[in-house]
Amino acid sequence: MAYERLLSARKKTVGAKQTLKAIERGQAKVVYTAQNADRHVVEPILQMCISRGIQVIQVDSMQELGRACGIEVGCSSAAVIEE
Repeated sequence: MAYERLLSARKKTVGAKQTLKAIERGQAKVVYTAQNADRHVVEPILQMCISRGIQVIQVDSMQELGRACGIEVGCSSAAVIEE
């Protein structure tokens, strides 16, 4: 299952801004992005992950990613900070 690391993570970020900050600080271990999220929202995250060598896992929908993060609304991206 694609969400295993996210579900079992002790600390994670939820949302594009928090995820981007975690990547900038060097805290993100793995990043999740939703395929149906707006490109202008996730593109900077993807570029930064590529430049820093961080694994990116693409998931089907924002709704599923939000549920995996424990929120009731959709989420464009999330990151595992501490496993």
